[in-house]
Amino acid sequence: MTASRKALTRTDLTPLARAALNRTPTAVTRIRGGSKKGVYRLAFEDRSTAVAYVWSPDEDLWDAGPGDPRDPFSHASGLTLFTTAANRLAAAGVRAPRLLHADPTHTHLPADAAIVEDLPGGTLEDLLNGAPAAVPKAEALEKMAALLDTLHACTGPRFGKVAVVDNGGSSYGGSCAEVVAERALSDLAELAAREPRVTAVHTQLADWLGALAAQVRPRTEPPALIHGELGGDHVRVTSDGELALIDIEGLMYFDVEWEHVFLRLRFGRHYDPLRTENLDPDRLRLYRAATHLSLVAGPLRLLDVGDFHDPEFMRGIAEHHLGEVLTLLKNAS
Repeated sequence: MTASRKALTRTDLTPLARAALNRTPTAVTRIRGGSKKGVYRLAFEDRSTAVAYVWSPDEDLWDAGPGDPRDPFSHASGLTLFTTAANRLAAAGVRAPRLLHADPTHTHLPADAAIVEDLPGGTLEDLLNGAPAAVPKAEALEKMAALLDTLHACTGPRFGKVAVVDNGGSSYGGSCAEVVAERALSDLAELAAREPRVTAVHTQLADWLGALAAQVRPRTEPPALIHGELGGDHVRVTSDGELALIDIEGLMYFDVEWEHVFLRLRFGRHYDPLRTENLDPDRLRLYRAATHLSLVAGPLRLLDVGDFHDPEFMRGIAEHHLGEVLTLLKNAS
C-alpha cells in the first residue's frame, strides 16, 4: 500500500517550467482526475497557463510499476507512450494537448515529465451534465461523432499499442478477441477468489465467456486507431468550441467494437449520436461482458492500494458492474 500522495510544489516544478518555457510559474495547482500520472496547471504572471505531466511512481495510484507494452492492456503510463500517441493523433488530424517540452532524462524531476499546452475549458462530460461551454450540447456531440470518424478511419498493420506497432513491433495474442477473452478470464479468476457472488457462479461465467468468444469470427479488416478509454471525461472542450483528447497513453490499434462498448457505457443516453454502422454484434457481446468484468476487477485493485481519494465512489463502480455481469449471465441462461 502506498502512502498518501504528496503534491508537487511550485518550487518542485519551476526548473521544468524554466527549461520548457524560460518562465517561472507564479502558482501551481494539481488537477484532479489522473490516477496514473500527476497533472499540474502552471500559472504565470501574464495569466497564461500550461500543464505539467509527471509520470512518477509517487503519482501513480495503481502502484502497478512498468507494464509490458506488448500487452495491449498493460498499464498505460509513461512519457514514451504519451509522445508516440501525441504524434500519431497529430498525423491523424485529431487534436490533443500540444507537447511543448519533454524530459525523459529526469533532469528536472526524478521522473519522466512533460509540459503541454493547457486546454482550460471543461470536459465534454461537464458539458453534457449542464456546465456552460463554448458550444451547445447537440453540436458538441456532432463534433464528437466527427472526431470518432476521423480517429477510427486510421488503421494499423497489427493490433496493439501505438508505441509498439508504429515502431515495427507486435503484441501478444493472436487477435483482439483472443486477448480480450483471456483478460476477461483472468479478471474472472481474480474476482472468484475474492467475491462470493462470483465464486458461486464461477463455472457458469467461465462457460459463458467461452461461448461468447467462440462466436467471434476471424476478421480481415485492419484494426482501427482507438483511444481505449474514451469517456466524456477524456475529451476537453476548448475555448473555441473544438474537442481534444486527453489521457492518450493507452492509444492503440484494435477492434473498433472495444471503443464503442466503452463509449456506450460512459455516454449513456447521449450515445445515440455516436453510433456507427457495421459493428460486429458477436464482438460487442464479448467485449461488453469483458468490460463489465474489468470494471469490477480494476476498481477493487485500486482500492487494495488504498490511496484513492473517493473509495466509496470506486466501490460503487465495482458494485454496479458486478450487477451488470450477473444480469447478463442470467439473461444468457
